[in-house]
Amino acid sequence: MEIHRIQYDRIGHISNVTRDPALGPRSVFRLLTMDSGSFDAYDVPADPQGTGHDPDGTGRRVPGVPAPRAIATEAVHAGRDDLARQGVHAPPIDLSTTYPSYDSRGEAARIDAFAADGAEPEGPPVYGRLGNPTVARFETALARLEGTESAVAFATGMAALSAVLLVRNAMGLRHVVAVRPLYGCSDHLLTAGLLGSEVTWVDPAGIADALRPDTGLVMVESPANPTLAELDLRAVAHACGSVPLLADNTFATPVLQRPVEQGARLVLHSATKYLGGHGDVMGGVVACDEEFAGRLRQVRFATGGVLHPLAGYLLLRGLSTLPVRVRAASSNAAELAGRLAADPRVTRVHYPRIGGAMVAFEVAGDPHDVIAGVRLITPAVSLGSVDTLIQHPASISHRIVDANDRRGAGVSDRLLRLSVGLEDSEDLWADLDRALGTAPGPGRVLREAAVANR
Repeated sequence: MEIHRIQYDRIGHISNVTRDPALGPRSVFRLLTMDSGSFDAYDVPADPQGTGHDPDGTGRRVPGVPAPRAIATEAVHAGRDDLARQGVHAPPIDLSTTYPSYDSRGEAARIDAFAADGAEPEGPPVYGRLGNPTVARFETALARLEGTESAVAFATGMAALSAVLLVRNAMGLRHVVAVRPLYGCSDHLLTAGLLGSEVTWVDPAGIADALRPDTGLVMVESPANPTLAELDLRAVAHACGSVPLLADNTFATPVLQRPVEQGARLVLHSATKYLGGHGDVMGGVVACDEEFAGRLRQVRFATGGVLHPLAGYLLLRGLSTLPVRVRAASSNAAELAGRLAADPRVTRVHYPRIGGAMVAFEVAGDPHDVIAGVRLITPAVSLGSVDTLIQHPASISHRIVDANDRRGAGVSDRLLRLSVGLEDSEDLWADLDRALGTAPGPGRVLREAAVANR
């Protein structure tokens, strides 16, 4: 069997879209608080001038983004460059919720400055909801890894996505164009309109035609959850025109791709997954330019979706081993994808061209029997941990998506999603082989297919 790799065709030219010049108030913070009502991309030549990052080799510099080091170096040192000067080796954990200040006038000026543009207050910290030094280290490191000016961390990935939508909604840009599949809860947040957004779902080729004057965001995920469908992000960014492209990079991580180098303005991560990498911390983060980061900070302050300092520490520590973990798990995943593709009990295998540690496959028999049959592999939602996880998307991660929409996006009822960890591939295969059981006969397959299509 050939491994199934979904990659959409290139997208045509963008249409002319007239944007409303009245983009709403400058300060998202003020609007939200008013009584009446945001394989190794790093191994490239450094910028000898030190004037900014040149991501695509065209001579175009990204202001404020330092020249990159190799990803293995950045993963270990980003966010920690000042430690030796402070006389410490491990990053400190600052658990303070508030900080003393004897200069109330100065505090007022700093808060006014934050309200104006969301820039991080200069000087010592003020209050935990405004910012935390430990969390700031993680944000600095993630921005370096993704090649952006800034990053803003949140309590979860969904809190991060919610903040992005609130930023655009506050500017009067409530319309979102999105491509399925997305993570199930992202799909639900957009479809349900819980934050006042209106979504238009399109194929990649339909992005340009779907844009409206009030379109504030285009959202994609590549490789997508759970089918691992891949998009030509550069073509998608071109189709977006002046509308910001938000790319969910949770599955790929900056080890495999950096969406800003292909034109995305915003990069979303569920940091709970690969960035943390050990299944013991929740978080979310948006990597972006400083202007958008300021608006995100204002929303975070107003709505309270802050990342706990201990979570920030664990995520920073997780980044230090990210390249090693992703490469090792990807090697395992490629091995398992090949074996699954050759197995008659498996009808289709999805594995992305860029690689990665995720594999999706469709079985001829009952997928629930496979879930119930694993012993070494953990049957659980989530992904990106050092141990291997398996789940049935139609029952769990994408259950909240309408069944017809789910199937239309390629998430079949027989699809299983495997997040491959760091165990020995032979042990993993032995567990999968046992769980797959005896290949069903043709009659059983036909009967089950008939039931599924009723």
